[in-house]
Amino acid sequence: MQKNINYGDAAGLTKSTLCYIIKDDKILLAMKKRGFGEGYWNGYGGKQIPGESIEDTAKRETKEEIGIEALELEKVATLTFLFPEAPKDKKWNQEVSVFIIKRWHGEPKESDEMKPQWFRISEIPYDRMWDDDKYWLPMIASGKKLHGLFVFGRDFKSKEMSIEEESTGAPTKV
Repeated sequence: MQKNINYGDAAGLTKSTLCYIIKDDKILLAMKKRGFGEGYWNGYGGKQIPGESIEDTAKRETKEEIGIEALELEKVATLTFLFPEAPKDKKWNQEVSVFIIKRWHGEPKESDEMKPQWFRISEIPYDRMWDDDKYWLPMIASGKKLHGLFVFGRDFKSKEMSIEEESTGAPTKV
């Protein structure tokens, strides 16, 4: 399903974040309770506010959504998500910076938007997540850094994609 896709640069895309905590053989996901992505397990994060660094966005959103203070972040991916069939006013097209939270303060807790839960990495519920997650999340969970582009159809399934490991720059077959 991997293709050489060129949809231009990231100009005009909504800048957003996704964060994950990986500890030993577990990953902290959160069930989205409302809004875009409702009903899916996902990372925690959201849209950048003008004047805010992308790292500050990740920290703010993590605090708001699961109640922890991220003390140390590692950027592990830049993912572009495109929804060419969505109405333009939805502004779903995004450039997402993905972070692993290395150190944090506090215990994850449920908010009005997200319900956090630990999963064994070998038991990640991909069948209840965004379609693209099964391609790139195992890569970052194993320590790889990457860049990806995902184009979604009306059914929110990935219809085109491209993933490259940062260290090699070589396309990864998915």
